[in-house]
Amino acid sequence: MFKLKLKPNGEIAKRKARLVARGFMQKAGMDYVEVYARVARLETVRLIVAIACGRKWPMYHLDVKSSFLNGPLDEVVYVTQPPSFKVKGKEDMVYRLHKALYGLKQAPRAWNKIIDSFLVQQDFVECKFEYVVYVKKGIECSQLLICLYVDDLIVTGSDVNEIEVFKSQMMTEFEMTNLGNLTYFLGMEFT
Repeated sequence: MFKLKLKPNGEIAKRKARLVARGFMQKAGMDYVEVYARVARLETVRLIVAIACGRKWPMYHLDVKSSFLNGPLDEVVYVTQPPSFKVKGKEDMVYRLHKALYGLKQAPRAWNKIIDSFLVQQDFVECKFEYVVYVKKGIECSQLLICLYVDDLIVTGSDVNEIEVFKSQMMTEFEMTNLGNLTYFLGMEFT
């Protein structure tokens, strides 16, 4: 798949090329077993924002780049060569995937396993009632809350230093975009 990213004035910012699997051809039970992606409900996002506002905590928005390319596959998956990139003399051969590709039905589940295990390693505990929320209790009763929406994270907590440490750990582990402080975006500057 080829895509142009444009600047606001219409100039080309960058050209993107992405290999996308034709997941619509996959058959349940044969090509994959489980399809799953954690998606926060609007009520959950509102609750996290309400907690942060009520406690005057800063909120940050992080976006994981190419998240669906991070997860290793549990199943054996083969894909045919893309039409414009066939190897001469080996046109009938296929590629075996070791990691997920965009378009695969199991790509969201593979990503979820990666982010879940990373958060657990960082001493976060998954909420029993809302699986998109992770909580970490730190030193001196500090708390850190993560709300997960597929590959986007809302991060809030009582200690700005702990938030910064967590953001740097995330950026070390994954290619990330820090989309900024949501408290300023929502017009809730606290002093």
